[in-house]
Amino acid sequence: MSKSWRTGEVVAWRGIYNQRVWHALPMLVVKDSPEQLVLALLPGAEGFVPEGYSEGKQNGKRRWDFKDRPWKLDKHIWHTTRTLHLLEPQKYYATVYFWDQGSNAFLCYYINFQLPFQRSHCGVDALDLELDLVVRPDFSYEWKDVDDYQKAIEGGIISSEWMLEVEAAKSEVLERLDQRQYPFNSPWLDWCPDPGWPAPKLPPDWDTV
Repeated sequence: MSKSWRTGEVVAWRGIYNQRVWHALPMLVVKDSPEQLVLALLPGAEGFVPEGYSEGKQNGKRRWDFKDRPWKLDKHIWHTTRTLHLLEPQKYYATVYFWDQGSNAFLCYYINFQLPFQRSHCGVDALDLELDLVVRPDFSYEWKDVDDYQKAIEGGIISSEWMLEVEAAKSEVLERLDQRQYPFNSPWLDWCPDPGWPAPKLPPDWDTV
């Protein structure tokens, strides 16, 4: 879809897996241009996540466990942090800035490897490819969910084509980090939400795929 949004509009950020909604959270549009889509997730935003998500990974449920069976969604209220998601067209990753809501301290750059985002009738759809890179404010970093990424490959969730794209994306991100290029030198680090923005709610048709 070629739909674009105005600053302050509410859209649904959805993960789509097996033609069903895996998660859906309401986000506010901060900027929408051909080069970049910027979305904010604020504390108090109410969405839906897979059953057991709030309990953490120790519950043993992973996406590949639901490859051939349905899953349930639970209501989830985002809390503690606010985030800004920087999405570039055709990229196999998104950059997420995390701030502590109480202290306003910048916590990290979070590189989420995913399929390139697609615009939907209600917002933005993408499939998380499990692997993440957490970059601290001092630019030291660590990989996250490497085992989950490998299990997703073994489970047939992540194709060989996606693996190649992720490897290329990893190289690009690490080069940008080494050179302190975007998104690691962005004026978005000084961004604060409009105090008049309420915690958003999902559009009424968020569950239609």
